[in-house]
Formats: sequence, structure tokens, C-alpha cells
Amino acid sequence: MTSYVIEADGGSRGNPGPAGYGAVVKDASDGQVLAEAAEAIGVATNNVAEYRGLIAGLRSVLELAGDGAQVAVRMDSKLVVEQMAGRWKIKHEGLRPLALEAAKLARRLRVTEWTWIPRARNQHADRLANEAMDAAAKGLTWKAGGSAVHHETTGDTPPAPGAAPRTAPRARDASAQPTASARPTASDSAAQRTASLVEQTDLLDAGDIPDLSAPTASVAAAQQRTRGTGWSPPTHVATSLVLLRHGETPLSVERRFSGLGDPELTPNGLAQATAAAEKLSRDPYRPDVIVTSPLTRARQTAQAVAARTGLDYEVDEDLRETDFGAWEGHTFTEVQRRWPAELAAWLTDPDTPPPGGESFATVARRVERAQQRLKDTYEGRTILVVSHVTPIKTLLRLALLAPPAALYRMHLDLACLSLIEHYADGQSVVKTFNDTSHLR
Repeated sequence: MTSYVIEADGGSRGNPGPAGYGAVVKDASDGQVLAEAAEAIGVATNNVAEYRGLIAGLRSVLELAGDGAQVAVRMDSKLVVEQMAGRWKIKHEGLRPLALEAAKLARRLRVTEWTWIPRARNQHADRLANEAMDAAAKGLTWKAGGSAVHHETTGDTPPAPGAAPRTAPRARDASAQPTASARPTASDSAAQRTASLVEQTDLLDAGDIPDLSAPTASVAAAQQRTRGTGWSPPTHVATSLVLLRHGETPLSVERRFSGLGDPELTPNGLAQATAAAEKLSRDPYRPDVIVTSPLTRARQTAQAVAARTGLDYEVDEDLRETDFGAWEGHTFTEVQRRWPAELAAWLTDPDTPPPGGESFATVARRVERAQQRLKDTYEGRTILVVSHVTPIKTLLRLALLAPPAALYRMHLDLACLSLIEHYADGQSVVKTFNDTSHLR
């Protein structure tokens, strides 16, 4: 079966400024060029142009080979590659619609890799992007093969008669070392400097940022605008987290602390997983994606759902259960007798870990990381999370804006289902909690 390589690029002369993209599709076996695409897109940032190049490349493969074609994607944009691979967050809202469009196209293909390559190895796509921008600067439209034709209107002003084409270096994404020609000058507008800063925050673990076009606005006010109050109706398409606790194990039968110990499901636990899988094969719970804790009891539960729905599953280490340290495998009564002071502290303070173990506050931080990755990578889709009591309670607590102490006020049965819907405006709604109707 033929496999393909997409090389894509995009750039902006000003960031934002006149922008364009280029994409080339090659036969992976011999490097033969099968398709080219390029276009000037008016005034935009370089990251927008790079995403547009990726989208053009994905569409070209679909036109050549149809759904299911195998493709490797290679770009010299670290930002686009890492975001599409799910390793970096998408913090700039202007990029989110483009990332969603690219992800939708990629799901129709079999993308085997998202790879960053040096600019020197991406010269073909880079040349196409520059050809498109040069053509637009002269009032022309790029055509395949490097030719151009006049068009009646353009978003850019053509150069004066006899002027040389603009070939100034294009602004690159913030992971690259800036050259003298790419550095901001005193003549840069405030809007250009603001856009550049916003783009660069995608490369940092910076969290929410204030509105840089309004320096007097506080960070708290910016966060409030982002997150919403919770009183207005949810907006846009939800990203749904369906939370499934694993089935029964020997330790759960005996009501023992079961953290990073790795028991398998009992026969009854396997039956519970099968019953959950049947329910998950139908709406409203049917998932698009399955993500599981690495522990055996969760993976066995996820495997039952994967077999019933025909989906694969992926593993996220941050969804594992709490490390209960010295208490692992002990009953509550045994712990109360041997560690009375430590147990009392643990029951009242989420920052207190069991001896040699992990506090609920520490668990919350890694679970929140996992949640953000899932929301960024699979926005607008239904994600089944197969996990354990503490991570699932934590996800529910975060959705409800409840304090850490709320963990002590929840009960989750084995193989239960809960459902959270997250919306693009920052609001979250818990729609189902501890559903065990499939076990009756």
C-alpha cells in the first residue's frame, strides 16, 4: 500500500502581516512529488499560516488517496507539530479552530508520525509559501508549477512599477532563534507586538494570560472572562468526559487500600466491565476515544470497552490511582490501629500523604494535567476515561469548582459511570454521577 509524506510550511512578513502557506505531498517510498499547494491568505500570523499549510497538505492526501491513507507529517513549526501530537496545549484561541479542522482531517487518515524537521529540510514547502506571497505582492495568484496569474482584487497592495519583489525573511515560530531582520523594531505597531506575545505563550506553560491589548485589565478579570460564571447556558460543542471506574478486584472485595499495587479483575469484575462496555456502545455515553490508567485493573476494563466499540485505547500515566505508600494492601481498620495519627491527618488534610505515599493535592495536579491534555487534543469529542476512585473524584470536583475536602463527601461504586461536559467558554456541567444502572 502506498504511503505518503506531507511537508508543510507557512509564514508571515510582519507577524501579523502578509502571509501565505505551502504544502507538498510525496510518495514515502521514493520521494516523488505527487501534489503541491500554496496560497496567499492576506494578513495573518506565521502560526496561522503554518496551520493553513498543514490543512492544505491533509486535504491533498485525501484527494489523492481517500480516507484511511497512511501519511507522515513533517514540518519545521515546532508549535504546530507538538500541538497536533497532543504534547503542547493550544492556548491561543485564534489557533484553536484551525487545529480542530486539521485534527478532523487527520482522523480520516492514518497519521503515523508528527515530526519536527529543521527548516533546511523543509525547503520545498518553504519555497511554495514564498512563491504565493511574492505573487500576491505583485497582484498575482500562485498556480501550481510556480506560475502566477493576475487577479482583479487582492488583500495586499501591489508594489510600485519596477519595484523588486519582497523577499524579506519570514517570521518563524518562537522556538527558532530570531534573526536581525525578524526582531521587532520601533516601527512595529502595538498590535503586531501584542500578537507576537500571544503567539509565543503557546510555547510556555504560562496558563491564562491577561488581554495584552488592554494593559489595565487584571489577570483575574481576564480569567473571569475566559471561564464564565456558570449561570449562563453552555455554549458551543461540548468536550465530554465519560468517567468509568474499573471493575472489582480481590482487594476491593476485601476493602483494602489499592493504589499502585496491580491486582487483576475478578470474574465478577470482568462481568462488570462487559456490562459497562455494552452501555458504552450506545448513546449518550458512546465514546470517540478511550484513555485509561496504566494499571492492570483499569486496562482490563478499557479492553472490554474497546472490544465492544471497535476502538483502540491509549494509556495516560497521570490517570493512575493514588500511591498509598505503607498503607497499600491494608484494610482501614489495620491502618487505624498502626497509624492512627497519620490516618487522622490524612482524613482532614488533602495535602497530607500516607507514609511514603502521595497526597490528594499531588494527585489533583497530575489529574488536572491529564484533563487539560485531553481537552486540548480531543476538543468537541466524547472521551472515555477509565480510571480509579481518586482521579475520578478529582475530575468531578474540578468540574464543580468544589474544594479539595469534597473528595471526602463522594462515593463511587465499582464500574460506575459519570459524565462531565466541558465547553469552550470555560463552563463545565456534571450531567451524570455514579451511574450503575448497567450492573442491575
